[in-house]
Amino acid sequence: MVRRRVAARGHVQGVFFRETTRRRALAENVTGWVCNRTDGTVEAVFEGDREAVDRLVAFVREGPRGARVDWVDVVSEDVEGLEGFEIR
Repeated sequence: MVRRRVAARGHVQGVFFRETTRRRALAENVTGWVCNRTDGTVEAVFEGDREAVDRLVAFVREGPRGARVDWVDVVSEDVEGLEGFEIR
């Protein structure tokens, strides 16, 4: 189990980034959350199997159709044991 906090900057709000991320996380059996921040970035926390979390981080680097991701910050954190995946 691993935990990653990611923040994506660019044209990432208003393009179904959060919902697409939620759907992919559920399909990968990854727990956590995703939210829009007031500075225009999208932030997410992923917990789960290393390979599944890595796939979600790779998705955030590309974003959904209509997004333009200019920069992504990824930070490893201690696993908290989150349940489910929510949009905040």
